[in-house]
Parts: sequence; structure tokens; C-alpha cells
Amino acid sequence: MREPRFWYPEKRNSASLAAHLLTPAGYLYGLAGRIRRRSKKPERAAVPIICVGNITAGGAGKTPVAIAIASHLISKGEQVHFLTRGYGGREVGPIRVDPRHHGAEDVGDEPLLLAQLAPTWVAANRPEGAAAAVRGGARLIVMDDGFQNPSLIKDFSILVVDAASGIGNGRLIPAGPLRERLDDALARANAIVITGRGHAADGIAARARARAVPVFNSIIRPPSSIKLEPGPYVAFAGIGRPEKFFRTLRDIGIEVADEISFPDHHVFSDRDARALLVRARELGAHLITTEKDAARLAHAATASPRARLAEAVVTLPVHALIADMDRLMVLLVDAVARARHGRN
Repeated sequence: MREPRFWYPEKRNSASLAAHLLTPAGYLYGLAGRIRRRSKKPERAAVPIICVGNITAGGAGKTPVAIAIASHLISKGEQVHFLTRGYGGREVGPIRVDPRHHGAEDVGDEPLLLAQLAPTWVAANRPEGAAAAVRGGARLIVMDDGFQNPSLIKDFSILVVDAASGIGNGRLIPAGPLRERLDDALARANAIVITGRGHAADGIAARARARAVPVFNSIIRPPSSIKLEPGPYVAFAGIGRPEKFFRTLRDIGIEVADEISFPDHHVFSDRDARALLVRARELGAHLITTEKDAARLAHAATASPRARLAEAVVTLPVHALIADMDRLMVLLVDAVARARHGRN
């Protein structure tokens, strides 16, 4: 779905008529979530669980942050597996992601990216997914998303917030982008990671620090080794906030001839593919997109417009660089050690 524009007003702390009218529905949404979290008795997995989630409906950069954290833990010798819901995929799981055979229509786009680093499990039922990961050799599980899911006990929870958009108008879905009240989320968070540039999350950082929740800053950018042919490029993206991708391209000096946005987790049709190929040909431009979007183009039928688009498009990978990562790792390693001690 596309985020309604009124979720992120130009003037902070302002709200449109639509937001006001939908606020009662947002109150009911929040109440239902609180009842669900309080009434559900969470299960404890056999291995420590680190959760990387967000408080808004998409676009905060949690998957790159989850990958960065898992990468550092793996470098310390941890046997890390990922656990995720697999939004947009048809598999209920538990199932281990195999990028050679699974496409985004099977398991979603994010699990395909996670599986490039470590074994990745998709499961609608998180306790069952955790148990499957343990049977598969996991000694530590990193959950991508699931911050609001009450079915598993998390040993360390990281809340990812976008610096440029923050929590928008501060209202709950559908009146705003919030999945739950900020104070409720901060009460369960062990750390906050603010991604990108901007000041929309400054208030969140201040409230977190007042609760003694450590705050870390992160930038999400392409690796320095990436080399792209000179432009122009037609850039397209179906992610939570496509403008972040377009801004990244401009920041690294890419000539962007056109920017085309699609809804988050958009499933590209042959019609979409033909339109993008035609637009690039009209402008004499290359095509470029995100890793998540490229994952949704994989396994397209041979010779179809989607397959031709997948062959023609350039993919821009991005990495999360977390400032003071050593301090965050100390917190994580300590939490993992305490969790293991408590399970013995």
C-alpha cells in the first residue's frame, strides 16, 4: 500500500481533517494491539532472540540494520539465523528460504536479502519458526520485524526510526503511521537506532534517553566499492519510502532522469515492466532500482517483460553503518550472555 500523504504533514505536529476523522479508528487499533500484547503469554525460545523492528508502517530501514547487526555477531563467531514473517509471500512456514528456488511471491522480498547473509526462516507462527531455526542449527536468532508480535520473548529489542520522517503526525493507523503508542514502544525497547539524516526523530531520541534507552545513529548508503556507469538513469522503487532511494542516488552523484514510485512490496506486472523499459528507451537511460525490488523481479518467466526488465536493471545495494557499533555490540553480547545463563 502507499502511505497516505496526511500521515507525514509538512508541518510537524499538525494533522489534516482526514487524520482527525480517522483518530477514533486509530484509538481502536491501538487498544486492540495493547489487549493482544497483554493477553498473549509469550513463549521463550531455546536460544536468545534479538528483535529489530519499527514503530511505523514501513520505511524505517530495519532490514539493513538487522543485516548489519547479524553480520557483526557472525564475525564474533555466533551461529545466527534470521526469523521473519515474509510479508507478501504465500508461504506460511516454518520454511527455510532457498534463494535458488524461492521467489518473492513465495517468501517475500526481505527474506531473500537476509538469506544472502545467514540461514533465514519464514514463519507466520514465530515460536514455531524459532523452533525450526534451532533444529536447523541456530544458536542465536535475529528477528527482522516482530516488535509488536507478542508470541515470543525477546531478549533484546531494537527500535528503528527514520530521522527524516520520525513518527509523522504521531497518530495510530489508520489516522497516522504508528503501529502503537510511542510510550508503549519505548517501554519495551532496549535500544533505538535512528537512520538517515533529519530532525524529525529528535523528540523520540530525547524521550528514549529520558527512559535510559540508549540511542544510536545510522546512515544507510551504498558500499564504497560500488561502481555505476554514467547516467542518465530511470530510477524506480516499490519500498516504504521511495524518495529515500531517489535521494541516495542524488547524494552519490547519479544523474536521475526520472523517478517512478510504486507501493511498498509492489508485485511488478508485465505491464509495469514494459512501461519501465519503454520509459528508459525514450530517455536513453539505464534503469536502476533497490535490492528489494530486484528480488521481486527474480524468477520471472523466461522472455517475459519482467525477465527482460530483471536483465536490464541495475541494482543498488545499501548497507547500514551504525555509529558507535562497538557500544551497541557490548549491549547485545551482554544481553545474549544473560539470556543463555538464564536458560541453563
